[in-house]
Amino acid sequence: MRAWCIAGAMAVLLWSQNSLAGTLLVVGDSISAALGMDTRQGWVALLEQRLEEEGLDHRVVNASISGDTTAGGLVRLPRLLAEHQPEWVILELGGNDGLRGLPPAQMQQNLLAMIERSRDSGAQVLLLGMRLPPNYGLRYTRAFEQVYSDLAAQTQVPWVPFFLEGVGGVEGMMQADGIHPAPAAQQRMLDNLWPLLKQML
Repeated sequence: MRAWCIAGAMAVLLWSQNSLAGTLLVVGDSISAALGMDTRQGWVALLEQRLEEEGLDHRVVNASISGDTTAGGLVRLPRLLAEHQPEWVILELGGNDGLRGLPPAQMQQNLLAMIERSRDSGAQVLLLGMRLPPNYGLRYTRAFEQVYSDLAAQTQVPWVPFFLEGVGGVEGMMQADGIHPAPAAQQRMLDNLWPLLKQML
């Protein structure tokens, strides 16, 4: 009887630990979907490994879709929040808005709505900023970058000003298309966000 009670108590303890571990939801585009490589090489997979190494038993859900825009992410988000009930949401969107020349003001509204809906669900948000190649023109590229800094100031969310710092335009770090990071860049990308994310966790 005593052995059964001990086993039962351990089972309850393990269930409690797992239930409190929490879920981390990544909502992004091809950068987080690991386009052009084995997904096990992508930064999200490396994040799962990092969490395990740090003794953080969090579940990671990668809901990233190649080609997605902030509008697409906003449409998908309510179902993702309801299904996974995350405690943390990483937003890595906007790059495709910029590459398609979409209005920065609309992009900002979409990201703001995603931040607010994530917070309303009880999740903390980490925002990953992007930059555009200079051939999009100084005025547009500045307006694009300003979206992330303005959102961070307005909402006080933790943010990484440029997720591809040390990757974009660096030899050996990009795939042949010059747009998507190579496998060699994935660890650097994770390192770019890890200090902020670790504080949140």
